[in-house]
Amino acid sequence: MQAAAPRVILASASPARAALLTAAGLAFETRPAVIDEADVKRSARAEGVSASDTAVLLAELKAQRIARQAPDALVIGCDQLLVCEDRWFDKPADIAEARTQLEALRGRTHTLVTAVLCQRGDQHLWHHIARPRLTMRDFSDAFLADYLALEGETVTTTVGGYRLEGPGVNLFDSIAGEHAAILGLPLLPLLGFLRQNGVLAH
Repeated sequence: MQAAAPRVILASASPARAALLTAAGLAFETRPAVIDEADVKRSARAEGVSASDTAVLLAELKAQRIARQAPDALVIGCDQLLVCEDRWFDKPADIAEARTQLEALRGRTHTLVTAVLCQRGDQHLWHHIARPRLTMRDFSDAFLADYLALEGETVTTTVGGYRLEGPGVNLFDSIAGEHAAILGLPLLPLLGFLRQNGVLAH
């Protein structure tokens, strides 16, 4: 099903992304790339760069970092930005910040601008941007308190302060978009690229 070469590296520490690739039957290594995402986002906003272009830039910077270490490998870089009414949200630093963030998202629709990019050596081979749209219901303060108590520090591990594959699904009224993209990796477009380029069987 998968060619012996090139080896595939996921430049991400996300357990959700790794789980998606594993479930799809892909053989890969995980090698997280460390970049100053906050600085890149600040510069992008100051320069008027769109959320979509910023997500691609961040994915590319991560992929490039790992591709320099393993130029023979096909490196998958990813990034996701949460955008609500022109405001960009980051992973909450703590539970209190997650509460503030979820209060801001409550009753509103937000977009998860999700980029995936493939790099080999110094060559940017391909990228794709998905834009799932999610509408949070107008949940009560009591529900929010119970949710945060249930999830604990887990809410600091995702850009939205929720895990759609866990109790966070209860925060929503409606969801539009590929489930995998919501989890941080537009999987179907990526698998299509890998098939078209002989990494996976066509």
